[in-house]
Amino acid sequence: MWNNADTWNKSYLMSRVGDISQIAGIRRYTLSDGMASGVEAADIRTGAGLNFTVLPGRGMDIAWADYTGIPLAFISQTGVTAPPYYEAEGKGWLRGFFGGLLTTCGLLNAGPSCEENHPVLGLRKHGQHGRIAHIPAENVNTFAGWTDDGYTMTVSGRMREACMFGENLTLTRTVTAKLGENRFVLTDTVENHAAEPSPLMLLYHFNFGYPLLDEGSELICDSAVTPRDEAAAKHIAGCRQMDKPMKGRLEEVFFHDLRPRSDGKAYAALVNRRLGLGAYLQFDKRELAVCGESPQ
Repeated sequence: MWNNADTWNKSYLMSRVGDISQIAGIRRYTLSDGMASGVEAADIRTGAGLNFTVLPGRGMDIAWADYTGIPLAFISQTGVTAPPYYEAEGKGWLRGFFGGLLTTCGLLNAGPSCEENHPVLGLRKHGQHGRIAHIPAENVNTFAGWTDDGYTMTVSGRMREACMFGENLTLTRTVTAKLGENRFVLTDTVENHAAEPSPLMLLYHFNFGYPLLDEGSELICDSAVTPRDEAAAKHIAGCRQMDKPMKGRLEEVFFHDLRPRSDGKAYAALVNRRLGLGAYLQFDKRELAVCGESPQ
């Protein structure tokens, strides 16, 4: 029977295949069409049904993802766009927001556009959600091989957000997945290489999509909920139940103060019982204090 304990044993598996790429692995390539042209990508297949694409050419974010062929991620009408198309002013970020399973926001701003009075550079404008998602990674490395923990696949890279007389921040990201598992682990390290302290804002914009996200899908988490504004407050009673698309309905955002378990980890899941499918996030509440939800 496929996908039992023996399936992922090295000697068992390698006696039945010529190369592990038949089952799982990493494939690196560069997108070459339209506004995505030049963006480096890496597909990861775990062999157990989970497949996803990391984009070293776009901040090491995660674009497409599926489980046994069922899409998990929302992809916006912009599609993947290359960094040269980034528009820094105001809400120009939205012209390059492809969604994907994960878009990272920061490192100097996460949220609406704002202004900063820098001691050397003077008045500076920061566009919506910052620059990090449009910065290509450097020192990109991939590894796929047998370890003591089984067959392990990793993609790593470092993004640098820097300005002369200003910030010098790096975000080093490693995405790790294992043969036979339907999950991945994302590990980030942010470092300030400047002589002076630096502001830091960091937001993980996970974007689940149809058919996982559909009418009747449920948000499952242990939390206290605060609506962002009046539009959201009107529908707080149903904020954990997803509605069908509604023309003209405003975006509704709810902030969840998740109650961590004894190990400090917080959890939030999106479940589609009709499909018998769900996805969950797990993170350290001491490092990421707020979880936001936008059902629309």
